[in-house]
Amino acid sequence: MKKTIQVAILLQTCACLFFGSAAFAQDKPAERFTYATYLVCDVTQQERADEIFAQVQKPIYDAAVADGTIKSWGWLAHHTGGNWRRVQYYGSDSVQGLLDAQKKIGDQVDAKDAKLGEEFGRICNSHDDYIWRTVAGNIGTTTRGSASFSVYHVCDQGREEQADALMTQVFASVYDKLLAEGKILSWGWNEHIVGGDYRRLSTISAKDTKTLMEARAAIVEAIYDNPLGDTLTDMCGPHVDYMWDITSQNP
Repeated sequence: MKKTIQVAILLQTCACLFFGSAAFAQDKPAERFTYATYLVCDVTQQERADEIFAQVQKPIYDAAVADGTIKSWGWLAHHTGGNWRRVQYYGSDSVQGLLDAQKKIGDQVDAKDAKLGEEFGRICNSHDDYIWRTVAGNIGTTTRGSASFSVYHVCDQGREEQADALMTQVFASVYDKLLAEGKILSWGWNEHIVGGDYRRLSTISAKDTKTLMEARAAIVEAIYDNPLGDTLTDMCGPHVDYMWDITSQNP
């Protein structure tokens, strides 16, 4: 009986999402895409990589935001989690915009200081690239807090759109409430476009680590207390958690 109720609610949710999007297609906001490079670095030299990024890449990314090549960018340092030690990301309103920016910015970085570029490559000598599309949340439209929690989900690809419907129609209110209360400064549920095995990315940011973890606990409790939380977990169960320090960003 419980499963029947859950499925019925889920179908209603998906129907509302479909018909709502059809009825208000012209009011749909601009798409938001993120190109994220997850770097594996020598932990004894990663602070040097931060210095090189600040000296070489940061001014170029700032200029790219100023001239409209990209909408935003950020540099994240590993706090807690797996093997990725740094993340460099930037945003655009299209996948093609991301790829055009990659070529333009990459050429500028290569031309600025090849020697430092080689040093950076020796320190952070492998990486994984992902392109994400924002399905829900305010990621890409606001300045994030200095501390971030990201959950990289492996999902049942046949039910990913249902998971998206649950997030946008059921659980978004949990995040929006925390946002309105100032307990988080940003959140996002992101869809895999290009990359590896992770199919969805849920992320929040807050002003500091303590506030971040309190918000994270409130989100987990709210999802677990909702009968549809089990349905979401069934769709996107396996995951990897990371905590990041957002050391530089624009805006």
